[in-house]
Amino acid sequence: MAKLALVFLIISMAMAMAMPWAQAQDLNWAKRLDSAGGQSTTNLRFFFHDTLSGKNPSAVRVAQASQTDKSPTLFGAVLMVDDPLTEGPEPTSKLVGRAQGLYGSACQQELGLIMALSYSFSDGIYKGSSISVAGINRALNPVRELPVVGGTGVFRMARGYAEARTHWLDPATGDAIVAYNVTVFHY
Repeated sequence: MAKLALVFLIISMAMAMAMPWAQAQDLNWAKRLDSAGGQSTTNLRFFFHDTLSGKNPSAVRVAQASQTDKSPTLFGAVLMVDDPLTEGPEPTSKLVGRAQGLYGSACQQELGLIMALSYSFSDGIYKGSSISVAGINRALNPVRELPVVGGTGVFRMARGYAEARTHWLDPATGDAIVAYNVTVFHY
């Protein structure tokens, strides 16, 4: 019986070591805050690079209403995105993931973007995991809060919130770098 228990213990330890969320983390952009009652809290800080201009844009307009170009808010425009997420604000900073999905101009009186994006991570223990954000982004407000509505991998059954702050904006092109501070509750 003791041998069986020892074999079970060794197999359990080997399996735990193979699971990325069981390994130690050394990431500047992500920090596991605590775990209580089976639930974990993680804080993520990264930069979202949204490029609409140039030869290789990361956001492209895929649809629009007949009146979109006459609207001061581009009401009715829909963009598909595959934006890099980096550790720092510089485009050459370490890539930690990508934001993929779509956003559209949903407000006629102010710049309000309805966002449905998956933030997929490619670094450290979060590699292969993602969070999903869906909500309105009032892009000209200094700080915007968006809901985290789900996740995969380490972030399975996630919920929480993302605070977005514009770090840099080129009004002529719409290109922007946005700082994200995300609090995620997950199991």
